[in-house]
Amino acid sequence: MKKLIAPLLLVAVAAGLYIAQAADAVTKPLRVLIVAGGCCHDYEKQQAILKEGIESRLNAVVDVAFNPDKTTKATFEIYKAKDWAKDFDVIIHDECSADITDPTYVGNILAAHKSGVPAVNLHCAMHSYRWGNYREAVKVGADNAGWFEFLGLQSTGHGPQSPIDITFTDAGHPITKGLENWTTLNEELYNNIQILTGKPLASGKQIQMPRVKKGEKADPEVKGTEANAVVAWTNEYGDKKTRVFSTTIGHNNDTVADARYLSLITRALLWTTGRLGEDGTPVAGAVK
Repeated sequence: MKKLIAPLLLVAVAAGLYIAQAADAVTKPLRVLIVAGGCCHDYEKQQAILKEGIESRLNAVVDVAFNPDKTTKATFEIYKAKDWAKDFDVIIHDECSADITDPTYVGNILAAHKSGVPAVNLHCAMHSYRWGNYREAVKVGADNAGWFEFLGLQSTGHGPQSPIDITFTDAGHPITKGLENWTTLNEELYNNIQILTGKPLASGKQIQMPRVKKGEKADPEVKGTEANAVVAWTNEYGDKKTRVFSTTIGHNNDTVADARYLSLITRALLWTTGRLGEDGTPVAGAVK
């Protein structure tokens, strides 16, 4: 009998350790890195809004790599290390570096995601790291296609700022379950040159008025034109099928601080890191 009890005790102890380790893995804070800076946006405030919004909603610790450079040539020291993403579970790309065209620098960023590090890409991240004839549809595998392949969708520009009607076209996806359609304040609707491997989650509709030169008045008789584009989508990147989420929404501080926007971003963080069930329910210990 004693010979039988000993193995059973060992099995029980091993099972207990496994359960404890699994529980610890679930409740362990999500390690998030926000990379923010560059042209045309209030990144100094937005990185703080994002950090506070994420940490107040999720069991997460958010670090920020912020560059106050407000040009299109902003670079980030962290990207220079080969293992730059090793301390993080997910990266939020919130940079606007349209004129950074060094393939080696960009390749090092992408290498981390090819190796399996998930990403959430916001707004001007879609207009970063591009060169060559990027205003035309790039060819998969081309020298200038790398960043667009990572995103899963190619965008090159936007119209004037005005409200965007957001419709969740894939309401059954774990990220979008429970989220309601909404209309932003003034925002930029990014165009879609082509959808590569991205899976659309939401579309945006915007009435765009003709641009008026400084010092001139708008013609009250002129009517706006309707523009439509995918504004949120997922992608699986590389051989490891790394989970990637992107949204082109997020130009103005009021949008970034909107609870509906932060809900979308935090649910995307949970999905990319495997902490959101297929039914849209966060795993135990993932949210506050």
